[in-house]
Amino acid sequence: MNKYMNGIEGQMEFFADDGRFPNSIYPVVIYRNVVPPGNEDIAEQLTDLFAANNWTNAWENGIYNYHHYHSTAHEVLGICSGSVKLHLGGEQGKVICLEAGDVVVIPAGVAHKNVHSIDLEVIGAYDEGREWDLLCGDEGERPEADEKIVAIPPPEYDPVQGRKGIVEYWNDWAVARVM
Repeated sequence: MNKYMNGIEGQMEFFADDGRFPNSIYPVVIYRNVVPPGNEDIAEQLTDLFAANNWTNAWENGIYNYHHYHSTAHEVLGICSGSVKLHLGGEQGKVICLEAGDVVVIPAGVAHKNVHSIDLEVIGAYDEGREWDLLCGDEGERPEADEKIVAIPPPEYDPVQGRKGIVEYWNDWAVARVM
């Protein structure tokens, strides 16, 4: 457990292939209050936390306001300030609300979109610093995108909990699907 977690468990959300977006066999994992509100420089704390767990190639900005996904990398988004309604899984997916200090881990293939935000600042990073692409569910993207997604290995570290978190969640889910 790292100094930010205080025993917080991840909330899991599953999104199946909807024909347009591949989504993932792995769940999206949402961590609340990873860095409690009121802490100074949440952006630096999240960036350091992600980097310590080998989630690098970080950027600081917002979240696109259209459905998109990445076929070459798993992504983590840390909310540094403000709030966002994030639509996950494509049109038939689910909207979740995130606030400063929250973190969401998005498996490769899962569509995501900023539906509404207020004073949003986000830190994003990728497992092992992988280069990311930007796909929008357009005709002709698949099956190439599907092949790229399957080729990405599960992360060795959770961006928040190190050897726990998605390392356990995603492995347990993959094993359960095989049985």
